[in-house]
Amino acid sequence: MAWEQRQIDTAVVDAFGYNALQLGLPQQRLLAENRIPLRQVVYRSHDVDVLADLRQLPFAAHSIDLIVMPHVLEFHEQPHQILREVERVLIPEGVLILTGFNPLSIWGLRQRLPRVPLTDFPWNGHYLSTLRLKDWLQLLGFEVDRPNLGCYAPPCATERWLGRWHCLEAIGDRWWSFAGGVYLMRAIKRVQGMRLILPNWKQPRAPRKALSVVSKKEIEHEQ
Repeated sequence: MAWEQRQIDTAVVDAFGYNALQLGLPQQRLLAENRIPLRQVVYRSHDVDVLADLRQLPFAAHSIDLIVMPHVLEFHEQPHQILREVERVLIPEGVLILTGFNPLSIWGLRQRLPRVPLTDFPWNGHYLSTLRLKDWLQLLGFEVDRPNLGCYAPPCATERWLGRWHCLEAIGDRWWSFAGGVYLMRAIKRVQGMRLILPNWKQPRAPRKALSVVSKKEIEHEQ
């Protein structure tokens, strides 16, 4: 969570507009570093600003400038519908920032171990790779930046063991950046502009007939 907070703070500090939403993870206030005047947390439970089903957001189309969505898609049965709602409410050039667990990492490998309780968080989610998520976003018209990945240490439960594996953070960023346990992805909603091509109503004028000079020899020859 500390890594994600730093990454999100950096990503949202320069985002401007009038309305910003945080979808999910209401225990953390991830829009604190943003300067948009109206910032609301939306979720289906907990003490939030707006109680709502993320598949049916109660906001007008093209009304939101920034959406932060931490760990929502891998823990929901209908991630495609949530993304469609996000695309609907974002304004053109609106920004989407989301985080997720990387299946191509030590975290994803641990999820596949036989004795891991799949009913406990975070192992009870359906992890989405960055490539798959990028494909989904591009189909909806988003332009996706290169994801940031971090948390290369194994998912230990104690501070002692996390401290022992901390050296992997710097090594992972340099040598196997694709294998971070957590990723942050930034996408911008692009709307293709239309250019109306009108017919050329102005017909070209016929050239005027000009008098040509006839020599005296040509006149005598015709006679």
